[in-house]
Amino acid sequence: MVRDLTPLFEPRGVVVTGVSSHPGKFGFVTLHNLLSCGYEGKVFAVAREPGTILDHPVLTSVDEIPKGAADLLVVCTQVSANEQIIRQAAERGVRAVFVTAGGYSEASDEGAAAEASLVALTNELGLVLAGPNGQGITSPPVGLCAQIVAPFPPRGRIGVASQSGNFVSAFQNYAGQTGIGISRSVSAGNSAATGIADYLEWFAEDPETDVGLCYVEGLSDGREFFNRVRDVTPHMPVVVVKGGATSGGQRAAASHTGSLASDDRVFDGMARQAGLVRAATIEAAFEAAATFATQPLPDGGGVVVLSTAGGWGVVTADAVSTHRYLDLTPLPDDLLVAIDGMLPPRWSRNNPVDLAGGETRDTIPELLALVAGHPEVDSIVQLGLGIQGNTAALTRSGSFYPDHGLERIVDFHERQECRYAEAAATASSTYGKPVLVASELAVTQPANPMVAAVRNTNQLCYPSADRAVAALGHLVQYATWLRARA
Repeated sequence: MVRDLTPLFEPRGVVVTGVSSHPGKFGFVTLHNLLSCGYEGKVFAVAREPGTILDHPVLTSVDEIPKGAADLLVVCTQVSANEQIIRQAAERGVRAVFVTAGGYSEASDEGAAAEASLVALTNELGLVLAGPNGQGITSPPVGLCAQIVAPFPPRGRIGVASQSGNFVSAFQNYAGQTGIGISRSVSAGNSAATGIADYLEWFAEDPETDVGLCYVEGLSDGREFFNRVRDVTPHMPVVVVKGGATSGGQRAAASHTGSLASDDRVFDGMARQAGLVRAATIEAAFEAAATFATQPLPDGGGVVVLSTAGGWGVVTADAVSTHRYLDLTPLPDDLLVAIDGMLPPRWSRNNPVDLAGGETRDTIPELLALVAGHPEVDSIVQLGLGIQGNTAALTRSGSFYPDHGLERIVDFHERQECRYAEAAATASSTYGKPVLVASELAVTQPANPMVAAVRNTNQLCYPSADRAVAALGHLVQYATWLRARA
């Protein structure tokens, strides 16, 4: 049975204890974030002294909160005070608790005993316990930012659960950079009572979430975790990064969250069996999750590479050809003939399709539609967009602009880049196939009109062809696993 985590992610009201007037304290930051990010529920601040903080009234006891006014308690107080506060909150109708405080099982034997007592108490009271030793929760669909740090991510379809708060922030930062947003996020901390599997199970039933993204250091019961996740993955892809893959990482994990990291080879084998998508790095994990959130699943591993210049196509062909789940699709005769009618004789006449600089105003949009519409093509990687936009930027910054006809050509280049980005998104949605656009301009020139237009179509502009191919490979791997189960 899936645990009801609605009080964590969609609470009617939130109580913050340990609120301070000092802007550097966790209680102050949590209150500030709750009041600043669009949450429309009631917010109750509790501190030792009455008054106002951030123009918000401060109570001196949880007992002063109207009964039934709040579902979530965010505890920013020390270990010794927390159990009494939680009992009082339960009496006022609170149904979920997030404990930010450290000093529990990650710290000492005494802390481990305090954590066990905390779990026993919340079980007795029928409360959802998140943490302890975590940084908080965000839930953009309801404007909830109940965490002790920034940022607050844009709204999207990725549900994040992590045993490291820093990596929650990292995923949120990538969401802000790329525009591929997050539905819910939680720093699970020590996962004393609510673990990664609990969050993933709830995400799979959450109408706001399409893909799970998690960071795991250690599992108290690895077999139970995989048995539960195996029931999630047929309904929702789950991308995982595993910390503690080496002996050094395992020692670090033990001191970080109090977790005992499992054997990496065992984890890897069980992950494949359970249909988990395992990524090697945080960047790769976010890009894989963003791809699941924005692209359709392909029917197979065949890839056509479209490139405006040869070098990009060559390195991308290498990346595709060496990937376990991908291959370069030989151009079918009818497709080759059709492309031949669109491009000058010097084009590559092969996959990758190298336009050799022979494109006209409409070539790229028409070629995208032609290739995506062919039944023998599973997916497309598009390279070389953004060049015209880059040229426009340099022209704008020069001393001759806007004279000498430069204003007109700059406008043309920028409009073309928008057309190309929109054409990629349209081809993907029309034919139900992944179309991935890759360019280093995603990070080197994020204001490039192509990059901005890709973002405006709610797609990800991949920073390199290699990273686009890696993300596409995860998509194909998962689709292959699903078909094998059918």
